Amino acid sequence: MPGVGIWRTKSVEQSISDTDEPGTRLRKELTAWDLTVFGVAVVIGAGIFTLTARTAGNVAGPSISLAFVLAAIACGLAALCYAEFASTVPVAGSAYTFSYATFGEFVAWIIGWDLILEFALASAVVAKGWSLYLGNVLGASGSTTAHLGPIDFDWGALLIIGAITTVLAIGTKVSSRVSAIITAIKIAVVLLVIVVGAFYINKDNYSPYIPPAEGAASTASGVHQTLFSFLTGADGSSYGWYGLLAAASLVFFTFIGFDVVATTAEETKNPQKALPRGILGSLAIVTVLYVAVTLVLTGMVKYTDLKTGSPLVGDSSATLATAFEAHGITWAQWVINFGGLAGLTTVVMVMMLGQTRVLFAMSRDGLMPRGLAKTGTKGTPVRITVVVGVIVALLAAFFPMGTLEEMVNIGTLFAFVLVCIGVVVLRKTRPDLPRGFRVPLVPLVPILAVLACGWLMLNLSVETWIRFLVWMAIGVVVYFAYGKRKSVLGQRLAAQATPPPEEQLEKVTA
Repeated sequence: MPGVGIWRTKSVEQSISDTDEPGTRLRKELTAWDLTVFGVAVVIGAGIFTLTARTAGNVAGPSISLAFVLAAIACGLAALCYAEFASTVPVAGSAYTFSYATFGEFVAWIIGWDLILEFALASAVVAKGWSLYLGNVLGASGSTTAHLGPIDFDWGALLIIGAITTVLAIGTKVSSRVSAIITAIKIAVVLLVIVVGAFYINKDNYSPYIPPAEGAASTASGVHQTLFSFLTGADGSSYGWYGLLAAASLVFFTFIGFDVVATTAEETKNPQKALPRGILGSLAIVTVLYVAVTLVLTGMVKYTDLKTGSPLVGDSSATLATAFEAHGITWAQWVINFGGLAGLTTVVMVMMLGQTRVLFAMSRDGLMPRGLAKTGTKGTPVRITVVVGVIVALLAAFFPMGTLEEMVNIGTLFAFVLVCIGVVVLRKTRPDLPRGFRVPLVPLVPILAVLACGWLMLNLSVETWIRFLVWMAIGVVVYFAYGKRKSVLGQRLAAQATPPPEEQLEKVTA
């Protein structure tokens, strides 16, 4: 039975039934291949060209490849839980919809509010990164920032957001085709880097694989230190086993995005089979590519040459191009810039797709204005797509993101934790539901996933935690001021609890 008040749950059957509601119906046209493309498209971004080298040089050394394996395992545990939920509840909204069926409306609202923050900021931050790569491709004078009096205006970020909003409004299948083409280009760039770099590998550069631990270079304190350091007073270290674990925490965030695949569940043909294949298949592909790139990178040059302050790097941060320039391969910088441009294009597209689908699900449930959930003739939520495009464009064009990108990480991990717990809850409360995919070794696998995500959250700064809690507090106010009163589920339950007029008349006359 549904709960009462803020803990009322929306049954899985009702969630699935709502997908056929006239005027808010999404078109089912995605296959397992489309979902795999989306997953690879959003996970492989500029991080493969920048974060890998910086982390190898300053934190882990050659063991950066093992750090990616550890991060992939942690991510894979969460991915298994997403695969079961998405195949059981093939409805738009991802973690929001899953939470509505297990924890109740209030928790669903909180996670939906959290996902709004995650996807909006991620889209804006990545769009700004795209504009930087565009400036590099255009040349030294190709800055994409214009000055409107005292205001800096990033026209490059606005350009990419405008183009992607248009593609998303046209239709999800068109978005999938565009994403597939661009994803093929960036994978070709990654493979070119791997193949060319492999000819310059010196196996002596892999020794020592896990370098001896050194004192941490970071001097962060106060709200800028990690929550783990704040609670325990412990200082981290570069290299060694602690450095390896710290590197796994850092590179974990290059995998973030596979959960967006779950937001397209309602638009998927045969979701019980296609969703698990898309989620797990994309994760397997990107893990192989990430590990291959790190093995090539640390084999081409000694890890100490990638450290900030080394003669090869100087005061800046090492990138994948640094290793190629050390061998006189000067064209690598142009290829990597081009790959970064292609990589970030698809990341922005899929992140914005996820944002629109979460808002669509919340609007259809009445927790956001219902009028936004209207779908166009092509079966896409055009109104929400335009609203999201305008908001993200304003954020990307006018606001410096800075450390706000860490907010993306904490929001994602919070969603991971709830989904993993939700799998256990739904197994207990609804064992009868048909599941297209089942997580093995429940509850062990979900518990391990929660512990892995919890550890990663502890490695985020206190400042990030404070901002996250403030955003959540604002969400609570919005829910009680608007969402709770407008909830479609709440209105249905109230109508069921109120007897028809004739019954009320009988009671009065009696």
